Amino acid sequence: MYGRLINHVGLGRAYAFYLAERGAKVVVNDLGGSLQGSGASHRAADVVVEAIKSKGGMAIANYDSVTDGEKIVKCAIDAFGRIDILINNAGILRDKSLTKMTNEDWDSVMQVHLHGAFSVTKAAWPYFLQNKYGRIIMTSSAAGLYGNYGQTNYSAAKLALYGFGRCLALEGEKYNIQCNVVAPMAGSRITETVLPPEVLALLNPDHVAPSVSWLCHEECKENGQVFEIGGGYIGRVVIQRAEGLSLASTTIDEDFIGKIDKLNEFRNPQYPTSIRQVDWIGLAESNTKLLRENPATRKETPLKGLIALVTGAGGGLGKSYALLLAH
Repeated sequence: MYGRLINHVGLGRAYAFYLAERGAKVVVNDLGGSLQGSGASHRAADVVVEAIKSKGGMAIANYDSVTDGEKIVKCAIDAFGRIDILINNAGILRDKSLTKMTNEDWDSVMQVHLHGAFSVTKAAWPYFLQNKYGRIIMTSSAAGLYGNYGQTNYSAAKLALYGFGRCLALEGEKYNIQCNVVAPMAGSRITETVLPPEVLALLNPDHVAPSVSWLCHEECKENGQVFEIGGGYIGRVVIQRAEGLSLASTTIDEDFIGKIDKLNEFRNPQYPTSIRQVDWIGLAESNTKLLRENPATRKETPLKGLIALVTGAGGGLGKSYALLLAH
């Protein structure tokens, strides 16, 4: 198998070594820039390639930005004739609170994490289709799944990769193209900015590489899943939905506020994996019947004196929000 790896001192390097040791021919891509995305150097990728070759493996270096996905994939095709595995692992940090964040801070992180993954995957996709085989890994993060203070740009990009990966899993399934999402926790340039040294020492990137490599294997059947990986642990993460409630009113009234706690009850949870698993028509019909049987007679909670800004309010949901708030 031939792979395209994004290398950093941490996870990318571990992936490259692990796959190469097991016979994969590896394209080690790294722009060689700083953690913030500035500058460039060949050294980062070259060191990894030299180490792989010294152990008898096959690897070549590529120094293009992930925003130039076609160049990176062309490098793999020119060198090895095909591409089977793509691990989207490149990343930078521009951590700031929203108050201090600039447009450049936001755009730079989106360009590398999200657009970079799109660019390389888009370029590799025709080859996966042609070969009727492909294994893609999207690198999300605990910050993307759960949020983290001072990382609005990074967290947003990482959660977007989850959605991107889920869609690719659906689009590629019938062509034997699988895409999974990993949220790794390991020592790297990125995590060393937020974790103490004693924790970093325990979270060796080498403990993540076997699980990610398994997701790239031809016998792996997992597709469209999310896995947290770190410290020798791997576990699947799922979306859980509460049973919820049907509202007997179209207003913010005492009945709604009195039942708000039911939104957080998970005694009978659901675990949806598809947009088709929500019976919105049935829920709407049930709610319509409930509204007819329970006309609004309770006192509505007022919003008088508050200033509301609703974007996209010229129609649809935005219009409904605007009318209800004004009412």
